[in-house]
Amino acid sequence: MTKESEKKSRSIIKSSSHFGFTTFISRISGFIRDILFASYFGANGNTDAFFVAFKIPNFFRRLFAEGAFSQAFVPVLQEYRLKRKDELIEFVQSVFGNLFFALFIITALGMYFSENLVYLFAPGFIGDDNKSYLASQMLFITFPYLLFISLTAMCSGIFNSHDRFILTGITPVFLNLSLIFFTIFSSTIFLIPIISLSYGVLVAGVVQLLIQLPLMYKLGFLQLPKINFYNIGSMKILKLMGPAILGTAAVQINLLIDTIVASLLISGSISWLYFSDRLIELPLAIFGIAISIVILPVLSRQFQKKETKEYSTTLTKSIKLAILIAIPSMAGLIMLSAVIISTLFMYGSFTPEDVRMSSLSLITYSLGLPAFIFLKILVTAFYSRQDTKTPVIYSLIGISINIVANLTVLFFYLRTPFEGAHAFIALATSLSAWIQVILMSYKLKSLGIIKENIFFNLSSLKIILGVGIMLLALGTYENLSPFNYETSVYTRSGYLITSIFSGAFIYFISLWLLGLRFKSYKI
Repeated sequence: MTKESEKKSRSIIKSSSHFGFTTFISRISGFIRDILFASYFGANGNTDAFFVAFKIPNFFRRLFAEGAFSQAFVPVLQEYRLKRKDELIEFVQSVFGNLFFALFIITALGMYFSENLVYLFAPGFIGDDNKSYLASQMLFITFPYLLFISLTAMCSGIFNSHDRFILTGITPVFLNLSLIFFTIFSSTIFLIPIISLSYGVLVAGVVQLLIQLPLMYKLGFLQLPKINFYNIGSMKILKLMGPAILGTAAVQINLLIDTIVASLLISGSISWLYFSDRLIELPLAIFGIAISIVILPVLSRQFQKKETKEYSTTLTKSIKLAILIAIPSMAGLIMLSAVIISTLFMYGSFTPEDVRMSSLSLITYSLGLPAFIFLKILVTAFYSRQDTKTPVIYSLIGISINIVANLTVLFFYLRTPFEGAHAFIALATSLSAWIQVILMSYKLKSLGIIKENIFFNLSSLKIILGVGIMLLALGTYENLSPFNYETSVYTRSGYLITSIFSGAFIYFISLWLLGLRFKSYKI
């Protein structure tokens, strides 16, 4: 390895660790937020209504802002920085102006049709006047969040292209802080306390955008926006965004389908899926999203400079690193599902039955965790090459499988209601993600980008053996010291922390003894 490549490797590792750490802080604050949600509001019809009202603008955010737009914007931005520096500022002005104009119209339409959107995204609310009215009222308040957070995502794309990842990672903390504040003071402000959360979302969107402006000014990009749809760069982004909307949002679309079907199940199903999904989001964000965000500008630069060998190496090592983390994370979440949920959420209105039902969907979501992480990285490879069309095909296949599986679950449930139907919904999402991973990895291998079998090799076998040893140790600990759901929060927390850290220690020591050396995972 040359000195230059070593420097680049250290830079990627440093950036990934910085983003991962800030994301970890964000997720911890998110867990505190969710603990308060569970304690103050429980899992019921009102919380189902809020989660629907929050999920709709959040869905569009991930679809457009953090999904299609970001994945299309960063490669084109890198192209301008490397080859068209004199047009860079005008390009950013046009993109900012066009994005604001489009988002303003979408936001206005979303607010006006809030009631219709609730019925579209949660058809199970039809006939329940209380839930539908409450959800539409909160959606009217939360929908402008899409406008502010999408502009924030554009700023983050600029920062990422300049290797400034800390602010991008820490920004979501302000959403959590806002929701925590409004949760605590909800009973004193609103007759229906849960409505306060919708205002918390709106305030957070404004704050998240405002904190981006100083760094935008420092980098020289805080300029007056211009609406110019004829700008070459803007048109290129628009062209790339079309297919990218489906390509980057397969998981989100699947989760949305889960919500739609869950709204037709027993009350509380949406909330159980929400809390289990939140736990999946932690390792997904810290590792999957962190790695994909950091390597996107790197892969884009390598592709523009035609550094084929370096490009392949960066992608391959990113996937190997994901395997190292994703497999034990999946196993740990499955084994400790009930322990984790009871420790984090079983307070106040959140009952032991809610713990049991949430843990069922956490197990089935966890089966898809490695696939969710791999997808983030594999999709990034296509977008770094400005290829947004190829992932669409595989996304449509995955979405189709998820829809068929969900409708099958719903069909049998409506004929004879059965317990745990929501867990099968989560399982369908996991299955569709795995199918997409298989198809994308095969395509990249056929193109010669992935030059070895990265999923089935000696290193992967050692990882599986290490996970097996970890699970054996955790099972022994469970038998010697059974978990008691009735103990204090401190005892439960101590049990969970001991299980996590001892499991991680045993896993990595096992890998070392099996001959796996971690220096080979340096990106």
